[in-house]
Amino acid sequence: MDNFFTEGCRVWLWEGDQYWPSTVDSCSGGVVVFRTDFGQVYTYKQNALSRQRVYEMHSNSVHGVEDMAALQDLHEGAILHNLHLRYTQHSIYTYIGSILAAVNPYQCIPEMYDVSAVERYSRHHLGEIPPHIYAIANECYRSLWKRSNNQCVLISGESGAGKTESTKVILRFLSLMSQQSLELSAKDRSSHVEEALLESSPIMEAFGNAKTVYNNNSSRFGKFIQLHFSQRGNIQGGKIVDCILNNFHTDTADRSMLPLLPLVLSVLCVSVCVCACVCMSLHRVQFYCH
Repeated sequence: MDNFFTEGCRVWLWEGDQYWPSTVDSCSGGVVVFRTDFGQVYTYKQNALSRQRVYEMHSNSVHGVEDMAALQDLHEGAILHNLHLRYTQHSIYTYIGSILAAVNPYQCIPEMYDVSAVERYSRHHLGEIPPHIYAIANECYRSLWKRSNNQCVLISGESGAGKTESTKVILRFLSLMSQQSLELSAKDRSSHVEEALLESSPIMEAFGNAKTVYNNNSSRFGKFIQLHFSQRGNIQGGKIVDCILNNFHTDTADRSMLPLLPLVLSVLCVSVCVCACVCMSLHRVQFYCH
């Protein structure tokens, strides 16, 4: 293992029941000093180290990957490190195969979701260009005709992760694709259906959102959104169903903990339906916090 212990070498260090991304600070006199990316310093005798305790970081973990299915270091630490590394590079989206992991930037990034981004991702298949939520929305939209079947996007995450915003971004993409399918002029490029769809979110949020420790506008319910498209590709109609997820029962005086149960389900269901209505339902889900 001598070749691992050169100053500046990137390694995975097992501490506290998990692997930490670390750097070899020094190696002399049979003593190796490791510094994790979070500032902790650990010192070991070189002859006491094993590959279970420390091993060299693969190059794709050092530089980061767009699709974590390609990671050679397969453990939780490598996944979190890759997400953090891409976040520091201003890349908030990362694939895990056909799954998209998103890290909330807690700031507006208008250029990431403008019309040019919609046009760019609508012309490429999933995985051809850098990860983006538009790529997921486009794959869902195109698969309606490619697979001749209903499509569904599931958005989940903890409180404040950005589920509601992600849902609105997907709806915005589908609305623009719907408008383009009608080949409307720039002046009239909108319809009452798309407008109603996009304008419904703030109204629904006003009735069901609350301020939490992590989020000033946290949804208290799951949304089941069903859209119907014509064969031309434009939105014909849709419906939104709420599913109340949180019922709280507590005897404690700490009210700040009440809203911390995460919203666990937000579904966007897209279906090709002209004459028939595809009905889907969610059972009422209840969670209890003691």
